[in-house]
Amino acid sequence: MTLARRPGREPAESPLQPAEPLWKRVPVRDADGTRLTDFMMIIPRLRQRSPAEIAAVTGRIERALKAYARAVVFADLNLALNLLWVSVRPVPGITLELPAVIKLYVPEALLVSQRLRET
Repeated sequence: MTLARRPGREPAESPLQPAEPLWKRVPVRDADGTRLTDFMMIIPRLRQRSPAEIAAVTGRIERALKAYARAVVFADLNLALNLLWVSVRPVPGITLELPAVIKLYVPEALLVSQRLRET
């Protein structure tokens, strides 16, 4: 999991650089060429918490993701946006099951969804 830095938080001599945009970093296919799928979760007010609280939440998210290591290909926690992005292999039900597990570990996490228009 990659943590995006918060602007102005590191000393001027910090070797950290801003991360590239997600569209440049997120894989769309696995090594076999199979298309991946993804989901996003918002964690309200995460960036406003203390460093210790952020570390605790991050640790809980990592434990949840490690439990699904066979399916998880990429994960990014953007503190500036309070956004967790996860790309997974196409396992039936994974985009509902894994967010539910993350929510067990981090109850305030909310799955971002899109309501499709009925045609």
